Amino acid sequence: MEIGITFGIAFVVTTLFGKVWIPFLHRLKAGQSIKEDGPTWHMTKQGTPTMGGIMFIVGILIAIVIIGWRQMMAGEFGHLIIFAFAAVYGAIGFVDDFVKIKKSQNTGLTAPQKFLLQLAAAIAFVVILRQFGYLTPNLYIPFFNVYWQINWVVYMIFAAFVIVATVNAVNITDGVDGLATGVTIPVGVFFAVVATLWGNTSQSIFAAALTGGLCAFLLYNFHPAKVFMGDTGSLFLGGAVCGLAFALDIPLIIIVVGIIYLVETLSDILQVVYFKPTHGKRVFRMAPLHHHFEMGGWSEEKLFFVFSGITLLFSALAFWGVLGRYVL
Repeated sequence: MEIGITFGIAFVVTTLFGKVWIPFLHRLKAGQSIKEDGPTWHMTKQGTPTMGGIMFIVGILIAIVIIGWRQMMAGEFGHLIIFAFAAVYGAIGFVDDFVKIKKSQNTGLTAPQKFLLQLAAAIAFVVILRQFGYLTPNLYIPFFNVYWQINWVVYMIFAAFVIVATVNAVNITDGVDGLATGVTIPVGVFFAVVATLWGNTSQSIFAAALTGGLCAFLLYNFHPAKVFMGDTGSLFLGGAVCGLAFALDIPLIIIVVGIIYLVETLSDILQVVYFKPTHGKRVFRMAPLHHHFEMGGWSEEKLFFVFSGITLLFSALAFWGVLGRYVL
């Protein structure tokens, strides 16, 4: 019941806020600049408002504060810690979006600037989770139901790598209308179900709010998109996924539920690695992978349903893979 109400609040707030926020972005002329080296037909999207991620960020915050108030009064702040972590990444994305809009181009912060900010946020988050007792250096291995105890410093390096890589992978996935939104909804459902069954109320509240906010955002973000989430939204989502996985102490499950994030990123890396030594030859028609399928004739709607469906299947597989984590 509680997660259903949380979902509902986030959905309603995000939906209503969107009716105000999108016209506001139009007045600000906060339009997206489309990459010139992307699919040519994407140029028709030039000027579509960006920074729409603020819509579901606001919806999630209001939902977790209202429903999580009782937990906060009892001294449990897990949902706020996860939100704060995701919001830091959202803030990095916001600065990136703002610079892009101000310069009227598709490049904002430099890669080193983004990397250092993201790395600092990842390290701080892992330290906070350990201090609050959410995290141990006993790395849980899904499907095998075993733990691998590793040195804390090594764990910190591992965690920072996973977090920064995942956040940027979600950002790469956000390349066609509704894709990052649709792919992340099953991930949110997975964490909401697992956290609820395990009795992790704070995490289940946040996951339910995340899912509700994204379902509402999809009303505006599905093709043809009326608004883009921007780096503000995609980096927030990456932080949210990592926040939930680490707060539940099952970080390796990101590989399974985030299969689309992973494949999209690998396709981009493979394209670059192969392109240079072969003097211009390509593995894919265009990278990342969603553009490859677009160039092959797939519509944005088909990409949305196929990639989201794959994530749903892998999220179900992930649920089976972590069943041994706690006795239900």
